[in-house]
Amino acid sequence: MDEYNRFVDWEKMDVTVQSQDAKELSCSEFQELKQLARQGYWAKSHSLRAKVYHKLINNIPCRTVTPDANVYRDIVVKIIGKRSSSSLPLPEFVDNSLVPTYCLNAEGIGAVRKIILCVANQFPDISFCPALPSVTALLLHYSRDEAECFEKVCRILACNDPSKRLIDQTFLAFESSCMTFGDLVNKYCQAAHKLMVAVSEDVLEVYSDWQRWLFGELPMVYIARVFDVFLVEGYKVLYRVALALLKFFHKVRAGQPKESDNIQQDIRSFVRDIAKSVTPERLLEKAFAIRLFSRKEIQLLQMANEKALQQKGITVKQKR
Repeated sequence: MDEYNRFVDWEKMDVTVQSQDAKELSCSEFQELKQLARQGYWAKSHSLRAKVYHKLINNIPCRTVTPDANVYRDIVVKIIGKRSSSSLPLPEFVDNSLVPTYCLNAEGIGAVRKIILCVANQFPDISFCPALPSVTALLLHYSRDEAECFEKVCRILACNDPSKRLIDQTFLAFESSCMTFGDLVNKYCQAAHKLMVAVSEDVLEVYSDWQRWLFGELPMVYIARVFDVFLVEGYKVLYRVALALLKFFHKVRAGQPKESDNIQQDIRSFVRDIAKSVTPERLLEKAFAIRLFSRKEIQLLQMANEKALQQKGITVKQKR
């Protein structure tokens, strides 16, 4: 029995991943890791991917005091008490985002909520983090127990390398990333952008969904492949994949009559059912074929958007 099986429902898992061949990852050179991640080298073995995630996340430079597995064991009973994990309310900062179950079993589905509440307890400075449920659920597939998953999530949140942006934790960072994504669409997917402008009342609202496509709607096999690369290369890969999703959506959609009046819902359901039209390999190929701005330029764009929002006084989500 593989030690990383505890939270996985194998009936839901992609059959090809069940080949538990115990390969090892010996390389640590960035260029080589980058190639292996993009090729999906560890996607075929569940235990190898678990070991690679462990190694990559352990190498993230973090704040000195970053909560670890022992902290979880200390606080979980105090925080959760005797409440049933399925009825635990999620913290406000996840903004009602989807809590994907992916290929988790019943124990795993309950554990996700417990871990999120314990993370919220240890990170009082997080004010807006809609990607957290998806990231937690994904990492739980590759963790031996809840405490190990908690530690992985904490390390991603506590990353203190300014050049390595990982997950947005404030509304300002999130909203400026949506504006930046809109800028990138306008530059790299002009045909899709024209369609969005033509059929939606508020194009920024459509683009504000870009992280939800990845951390919420994308099926497990796809988001795991994206996450493989994300852990090696960082935030920029998320923009790449979201742009590729929009390009594929536009291609499928261009020849069809307008299905509904809600383009936002249409993109969500396209991403949810992406397996009907695009393989994970094809999605990543498309994403890396886009000749995107350099990381530096994207950072500058993001900073300019943050500054513009601050000048307008928009730093927290407005209640609708």
